[in-house]
Amino acid sequence: MDAMARAAHSHHHHIEPAGKHLADAARAALEARGEQWTEMRAAIFDVLAANEKPSSAYDIADRLSQARGKRVAPNSVYRILDLFVASNLALRIESANAFIVNAHPGCRHDCIFLVCRACGETMHVDDDTLTAGVRSMADQHGFVAERPVIEILGRCAKCAV
Repeated sequence: MDAMARAAHSHHHHIEPAGKHLADAARAALEARGEQWTEMRAAIFDVLAANEKPSSAYDIADRLSQARGKRVAPNSVYRILDLFVASNLALRIESANAFIVNAHPGCRHDCIFLVCRACGETMHVDDDTLTAGVRSMADQHGFVAERPVIEILGRCAKCAV
């Protein structure tokens, strides 16, 4: 990769915890914001983290309802997912109205998603140079970008063949 290509994909190394370590990192990040890590929040995070593909609040509510043997309201799940997004524990894929766990909750970037239309697989990538350009363009037009999200719809490597 030449210097220009490396600059176009500038990012830093992430420590991406998994399993219990990811839940511990999420809990620490949430508590650092002065929020509590409740049993319901932990359960929703665990369901979200276990899914390889983006999940809707309804998907999560259904899974929790089955696991608990009693109905969990999607509205309750939405409220917690909104808190998770605001706290950088989850990321929202706007085009799918779905969520994925943030594999590095202690690190904040503007979101770039590669979304496969065929299988639904979604990859979150960081490219600070690209998103800085998006923010700069917004600034040039007198627009204050609060949360840039770039979604690229297409086919993943498995589905492109």
